[in-house]
Amino acid sequence: MPSPCAWARRWGWAGALAGWRRALAERVAVLYPIGFGGNAVGTGINAHPDFPRLAVEGVAERTGLPFRLPDNMFTFIQNLDAVLEVSGLLRGLATALGKIANDVRLLSSGPRAGLAELKLPAVQPGSSIMPGKVNPVMAEMLNMVGFQVLGHDAAVQAAVGAAQLELNVMMPVVAYNLLMAVTILANAVQAFTTRALEGLEADPGRIGSYVEMNTALATALNPYLGYDRAAEVAKAAYAEGKSVRQVVLERGLLPAAELDRILDPARLAGPETVV
Repeated sequence: MPSPCAWARRWGWAGALAGWRRALAERVAVLYPIGFGGNAVGTGINAHPDFPRLAVEGVAERTGLPFRLPDNMFTFIQNLDAVLEVSGLLRGLATALGKIANDVRLLSSGPRAGLAELKLPAVQPGSSIMPGKVNPVMAEMLNMVGFQVLGHDAAVQAAVGAAQLELNVMMPVVAYNLLMAVTILANAVQAFTTRALEGLEADPGRIGSYVEMNTALATALNPYLGYDRAAEVAKAAYAEGKSVRQVVLERGLLPAAELDRILDPARLAGPETVV
């Protein structure tokens, strides 16, 4: 990371999930048309003329959802594009959730040899061979569910593309995979939230030590020392195992009070705004 970043701003988690949630909310309406009475190809042969309307009204009444007849029965029966679209959005959401799980796994790695910036709730303390180890099992679970959702979407895509002429006979496998993706993803998010995120803690001491010893702090010195000298400070700090602050003070490049202001992590990080 080239410079310190406030904890709340470092993560784009909320913004990413809000985007996918908004996209799903806006597009879920494409699933409301039901082809009642189309009878195989869309002509409505042998169906009572009132059946489609009465059937879809009955479903809407029972579910409380705005189900309706499709605008074009022939298009509806031949093409399952609406399901393909929503399945693709679920794939995108699963990918975003996977990134969050990866972040949590990496930042909670440790406690000695990893980053250990985050402390996970001990959902499954210990392992079969390592006493006291806290495995990131909820993050791993979210990853695995995400991979499975990608598989469900691949099945939906293949089945939607298997339509021939007036009919797609692959509707059962399309419905199964879409509904399964929705179910396992919803369950995974709920479990990850209650068993991992709600008990997640940061380790201020560990994070503070990383900030203090980070040679990237030399970036903040550019306007005061110039790029070349700031680069020399960063290289010296790394080679000598010292902080940027120590090198600057030892070389008398800036007064201590001014250096404290320049390298103040809160000032460098900016406002704590969730993005």
